Amino acid sequence: MRINIIQLIIFMSFVFAFSEFLLMLVKHSRIKTAKTRKDKGSMILIWVMITFGFTAGFFLAKYDSWKSINSLITAFGLLLILLGIIIRWIAIVQLGKSFTVDVAITDSARLKTDGLFRRVRHPSYLGLLIIIIGFSATMNSLISFFVFFIPVTLAVLYRIRVEEEVLFQEFGDSYREYKSKTKKLIPGVY
Repeated sequence: MRINIIQLIIFMSFVFAFSEFLLMLVKHSRIKTAKTRKDKGSMILIWVMITFGFTAGFFLAKYDSWKSINSLITAFGLLLILLGIIIRWIAIVQLGKSFTVDVAITDSARLKTDGLFRRVRHPSYLGLLIIIIGFSATMNSLISFFVFFIPVTLAVLYRIRVEEEVLFQEFGDSYREYKSKTKKLIPGVY
């Protein structure tokens, strides 16, 4: 049973990596279509932290001591990964042509305030963090959880700050009003 769970974790790692690689190839802003482009290294930082987190987290994981509770936590983690991917992709689809993997505003960009964006300003990052929590839970180690979750979360929060600066510059009072009515990542909380 443990081997099947580990194989499933590896499979989900590849699904996540493939989906993010696909985004990077397809949804990177083009120089000709980007009106504003101010990533400030945030995309690279997120990828470095995810790579570090996966490597360190899995290296420190405790797959040698497995009990029923570990199987339940891992199953919950796998469900979180799936939920996070779904939330992330719904947010990306809802943004349509406005979504880019780098922080950029295109000429066709409009402030998105409906769909998932009605409840939180950054649902794709919420999805990403749920994915990271899910993978962290599958590592069967509290140390792995923190080694993975904390650096990626800090990188995502930096990215959100960079993105919100650009959104303020582009949309001004409309963004300020939208920000006053929504939470950053967690509906009704934060």
